[in-house]
Amino acid sequence: MQKVALATGLLARIALWIAGIGLVLMTVIIAAQVVFRYLLNSSLIWSEPASVMIMGWFIFLGAAVGIREGYHLSFDVLLYVLPDKAKLFLFSVSDLVVAAFGGGMIWFGWELAAKTAGNKLPSLGISGAFDFIPIVGGGVLVLLFSLERVARRAAGLQTARFGDASDVEN
Repeated sequence: MQKVALATGLLARIALWIAGIGLVLMTVIIAAQVVFRYLLNSSLIWSEPASVMIMGWFIFLGAAVGIREGYHLSFDVLLYVLPDKAKLFLFSVSDLVVAAFGGGMIWFGWELAAKTAGNKLPSLGISGAFDFIPIVGGGVLVLLFSLERVARRAAGLQTARFGDASDVEN
């Protein structure tokens, strides 16, 4: 389990770096578009679709890392009154639901990519499938990181949980 945790930790770190670089790159592209449009009276026709595509990557990669690190949304009012074993069970149920959502992202993202693969994005000159590949990539990471959390819990290891005042999972 230790090697898996190291591998997924490295994968999460790489995903976070790619997301951060994407955010900076998107900001630079948008700033360049503003300069070209308002100062040079020209336009970068590829800037908007490229920025949206980059945004898809950093949103889905960042969300997947957030799941691994326990920063995802949760509704936990009931957890304050349950015993620790019940809490751990519900945490695992929650992670399995998130894993299923990741599986849905993979399945339906792949379908969307396949249906648009023959289309060409005019301003970028690439396949329309590239608009949906971030959904598939994010889904793979969401599924992987959610299953890792369930496996860690099953092995008796701690998992990250944002805002948890108790030491059940911290």
